[in-house]
Amino acid sequence: MAEVFDLELRDTPNEEEDISDEEFYTPEDTIKKRDGACGNDELEEGMETLELSENTVNPGCRRVGPEDFELLNVLGKGGYGKVFQVRKITGPDMREIFAMKVLKKATIARNAKDTAHTRAERNILECVKHPFIVDLIYAFQTGGKLYLILEYLPGGELFMQLEREGIFMEDTACFYLAEITLAIEHLHSQGIVYRDLKPENILLDLQGHVKLTDFGLCKESIDEGALTHTFCGTIEYMAPEILTRTGHGKAVDWWSLGALMYDMLTGAPPFTGENRKKTIDKILKAKLSLPPYLTNDARGLIKKLLKKNPKDRLGGGPEDAKAIKHHSFFRHVDWKELIQRGVEPPFKPSVTNYEDVSQFDSKFTKQTPVDSPDDTVLSESANKVFLGFTYVAPSVLDELNKPWISEREPRSPRKVGSSFRARDRFIPAVEGFAVANGAEVFEAMDTSTSGLPKRPRSPAIATNYRSPHVRMN
Repeated sequence: MAEVFDLELRDTPNEEEDISDEEFYTPEDTIKKRDGACGNDELEEGMETLELSENTVNPGCRRVGPEDFELLNVLGKGGYGKVFQVRKITGPDMREIFAMKVLKKATIARNAKDTAHTRAERNILECVKHPFIVDLIYAFQTGGKLYLILEYLPGGELFMQLEREGIFMEDTACFYLAEITLAIEHLHSQGIVYRDLKPENILLDLQGHVKLTDFGLCKESIDEGALTHTFCGTIEYMAPEILTRTGHGKAVDWWSLGALMYDMLTGAPPFTGENRKKTIDKILKAKLSLPPYLTNDARGLIKKLLKKNPKDRLGGGPEDAKAIKHHSFFRHVDWKELIQRGVEPPFKPSVTNYEDVSQFDSKFTKQTPVDSPDDTVLSESANKVFLGFTYVAPSVLDELNKPWISEREPRSPRKVGSSFRARDRFIPAVEGFAVANGAEVFEAMDTSTSGLPKRPRSPAIATNYRSPHVRMN
């Protein structure tokens, strides 16, 4: 997987020359203005002048920023920033609805781990494309903030649906768990451990299919057998090996899948206590208790996913997701049809239109959407860690690169022999795009949250954690 950023954090500024947000890419074959070029004094009768600007020279090639979006609603809020529902008001995708995750640079830059997690999320969103993983459309930055423009998913969080239903029937849970398993399987195939699977990080699209979101706690470059030691996640869904800090790998995601399955079928995570310490003690020491109404298939899968020893856990071996997909609980799942989104979801979000936010927490949607100005000025060295965050999805890039025809006044008739091609001329160097992996990349930057849960549970945490994690979205 191609990395947009060098994740090594240095105490001293990197001396390697970078292209800043204020600079632009100039192709080598750009023809500079040379002596003898046509000037205004040499215009012949019948010729007209045309000011060269981004509006007249390839007007599609322009940078996207906060001013290109209209704030509609607040979808979520956290310690790092906010998530808005927005409408694009410029360009070929004008009037489309997106989710905009806004992060404060100053808050992130205080901690090297937070900076690394933010960069990793941005990298993963660009490189990982899957039917059940949220799409990144744009990423950009201003002096004090980072912006991620994601596809808007009107179905809201699976958490909210679970809150309304209380518990899911087994066939309903089976559908959601199967789609989530495919998403996790794909991440693992790319060497990525998710580490924060929970109902709040699973969104539903307009048809009711799942979309995994919020990749701030992911770990990249984890191959078979490799371990990492970061203490992160959401307590109720964290595997024992994360809590004991003995090293963990991909198997932690299958523990979280088991905890999520238990939550769906019983109404709460499998191990909860009066406080964080007691919850951790139960995860490490308590015996799993299952309600009698669960089928043998459901009971069997939960038990195998919630094995405290990752080596004994289903999916913890080389087969990874294949071992889980072969379990009898999923015996009726057509995996080929499922990956094509051909299986009808058990629940279709009740929304009147694409701007509807009724499936999100009203605690946030009732707030007035305001992207407050941030006058924080970071040092040049601090800002360097955010270089390369800007991104435009290939699908949007194709539209941007289509020639646009500007409306202007009718041109005066051209005289014979006055063709501009017959004269010395220059082609101005216009602001363009640096391209990486087929996508537009600028110099600049999560989401998914919706809200604080109504059921008691811990926020997502990372090393040196200071504030709740922001999610879409």
